[in-house]
Amino acid sequence: MEKMKITIDTLGGDNGSEPMVLGVSEALRAYDDFDIVLVGKEKELNSLIEKYNCDKERISVINSTEVITCHDAPVDAIRRKKDSSLVLALNTVKDGTSQCCISAGNSGAILAGGQFIVGRAKGVRRTPLAPLIPTKKNDALLIDCGANVDAKPDVLVQFAKMGSIYMESIVGVKNPRVAIINIGAEDEKGNALVKETIPLLRECKDINFIGSIEARDIPEGKADVLVCEAFTGNCLLKFFEGVGSMFLGEIKSTLMTNFKTKIGALLIKKTMKQRFQRFAANDKGGAPLLGLKGLVVKIHGNSKNTEVKTAIFQCRNFIKNDVSGKIVAAFEDGEKAKKAEE
Repeated sequence: MEKMKITIDTLGGDNGSEPMVLGVSEALRAYDDFDIVLVGKEKELNSLIEKYNCDKERISVINSTEVITCHDAPVDAIRRKKDSSLVLALNTVKDGTSQCCISAGNSGAILAGGQFIVGRAKGVRRTPLAPLIPTKKNDALLIDCGANVDAKPDVLVQFAKMGSIYMESIVGVKNPRVAIINIGAEDEKGNALVKETIPLLRECKDINFIGSIEARDIPEGKADVLVCEAFTGNCLLKFFEGVGSMFLGEIKSTLMTNFKTKIGALLIKKTMKQRFQRFAANDKGGAPLLGLKGLVVKIHGNSKNTEVKTAIFQCRNFIKNDVSGKIVAAFEDGEKAKKAEE
């Protein structure tokens, strides 16, 4: 079997190329069944490859002379900056040089580039961003969190199908529970989009739809796939991040109050660190842009080596389990069934 190849856009993030290369060096030492394509400033990348003693036989470098910044208009930047690290990285997926592209760059440009360069899979109407978020029980997939602020009911049904495939193939959740985010548990609740979508989800035989879920029940882990349009998803995701940061800050502040609490902090430090590691963003990988002909993964702009390494492992797992192929097959079968009925 031919080795997997994973491409990294090293210029898109806030921290430059160094954490990208460091993350790559750590990932390469963990597994030997994939190679890496680095896209960025060739001279700098070669120097970092030497610095971190990377396996040169498993790394190739593509030189880039342009960068798409957070200030660039996404679609315009994809069209104009043909020699940008992001466009060159996405082109490796388009032409089959690699099976995956990871970028910490401009979110809008990654979404636009994924659709215009890599292309949507046949039968897929919209491509959602789908990150894992921590809950009391296990991680849940939030789909969509940023790609489609306006979506129609049939699109949300597709999100539910894609999310189910991802959770079963990658996370290992059998018959994942699918819920639509709503302001109440009853079918009568919600806005027009949610009310129109619920009957379609109930009719869908490909998913385990359990009904609506309120925001307060999400942390309890009452569903495995959380379906919504991107406006709701993005607000929820950032609220999660903000509350998590505040909560951890409050715990730390409390433990540092006086001498007694500091002694207590020392006694429970190891246990607390292990307990809260499950909630760390650097342990989740990135948010895959599902429904494309290949895999594109968005990681945080301020990602460090640990996040890069985890995203590479995530992509390796995604490719090994052929999630893109399963999504393509699911929607092609759906299109064939629809035509047969007509």
